[in-house]
Amino acid sequence: KKTARERLLLLLLLLLLRRPRATAMAEEDDRGAVASDDLAQFRSLVHAADRKFARVRDLPPWARGPLHLLHCRKAFKAYTRLWQFQQQRRRQLLAGGLRRWEIGDIASRIGQLYYGQYQRTSEVRFLLEAYVFYEAIVSRGYFEAARAASRPDLKLRYKELRFYVRFLIVALLLNRTDEVRQLADRFRALVEESKAAFPATNFKEWKQVAQEISRFLKADASSKIARPLRYNVMFDAHPSSVPHIARFHANRVLRLQDALLTSYRQNEIKLAELTLDTFRMLQCLEWEPSGSSYQLPKKESCENGALSDQSGTSGLIDINIAADLMDPDLPPNPRKAVIYHPSISHLLAVTATICEELSSDSILLIYISASGKTDCSVASQKDFHGKPSNSSKANHASGKKGSPLSRPAADDTLNSNTNLRSYVCLGSQGTGGSNNLYPEDLVPFTRKPLFLIIDSENSQAFKADYTWCRKRRNICIASFT
Repeated sequence: KKTARERLLLLLLLLLLRRPRATAMAEEDDRGAVASDDLAQFRSLVHAADRKFARVRDLPPWARGPLHLLHCRKAFKAYTRLWQFQQQRRRQLLAGGLRRWEIGDIASRIGQLYYGQYQRTSEVRFLLEAYVFYEAIVSRGYFEAARAASRPDLKLRYKELRFYVRFLIVALLLNRTDEVRQLADRFRALVEESKAAFPATNFKEWKQVAQEISRFLKADASSKIARPLRYNVMFDAHPSSVPHIARFHANRVLRLQDALLTSYRQNEIKLAELTLDTFRMLQCLEWEPSGSSYQLPKKESCENGALSDQSGTSGLIDINIAADLMDPDLPPNPRKAVIYHPSISHLLAVTATICEELSSDSILLIYISASGKTDCSVASQKDFHGKPSNSSKANHASGKKGSPLSRPAADDTLNSNTNLRSYVCLGSQGTGGSNNLYPEDLVPFTRKPLFLIIDSENSQAFKADYTWCRKRRNICIASFT
């Protein structure tokens, strides 16, 4: 009897010992199933957000209509859901196989959305939000774990290289000089590391980008002056002085609403598609932030990737992208469209689109930095068939009486040696003709207030051609040689 009792107690003890183990295994299986479900839902949200991101990315940078606003709202809403989901389920997602670089890729897309909004609205708050997300990617090392893997991924390496270029441009626009230098050093080191990690891949284009960065920073540093390029309340006229300036405008007071910036020169200094000329003009057309709404928050790394400080530019996605969060101490910045190496037809189409949306009390500024030399393979004012060019240019050169484009005798004397060079060159000629911009090409846009800046060796001829047009008091020209 004693032996049977002992056997029964031993059996019960074994059952009790096995039960927690079985329960733990069942709970572990349940957690694995939940993690798999969370990861599947996460992938679905990523796919939906990527589709909406692609629609916004495919819109032209100067698009500002209701269609653009609709796509932007949808993209921000999709990434809001995605970002909040990964914050709330971070541990489950990591247990299900989520990699850290995927979180960094999402943050990079959000930064791109904010930077795109800055390009279309010129509101610096969007630029600061992009900086917050980009800085978090670097400080938390989202791409470093993938870089240290035994078998690195080439596509992921390209993502990281593109990210560093975007971050560098954002830091450059915000005048974060120290950050720009650090990012340039990291980018060069990453290119060298990529060459060693992928010996069969040619990184020639990325080496060229590294050289462009070095040239750009060197040229930008050599032109540093005591004050910033942006308008500053410490140096420039304060908005309170506007009423005193208004008395000089008897008929109406105009405001600068839009600006079109473009540059096309041989071997020009550039970073990606931002040339040095357009970068400086872009800076000159913005106010230096001074209010508290532009102060970057104090960020503390949290386990779920959230930012502890949620005031101002907190790094949280703002769905209401049309909200008025501008610096109350400063007037709004003019909207700017930066076009890199445009064709004539493309430049005129963008100008027409902007003029269509321009209000009657606003000014459009057009800045063109291009060569006036005959380096566009155009030796004479003839087309490919040997015939004279269009009638407007012919009348312009002949100076007929009664022609609205005829020039005074003084202008004929001024351009006696350059009658065939009253243009700026926007690149070599193609199959459809030369890519030269003539003064009369911009005449239709003088129906709206226009401020034209020609930065070219042939700008004086451009200015002379608009003598008749200036009588309309609807255009102002500044020429730089």
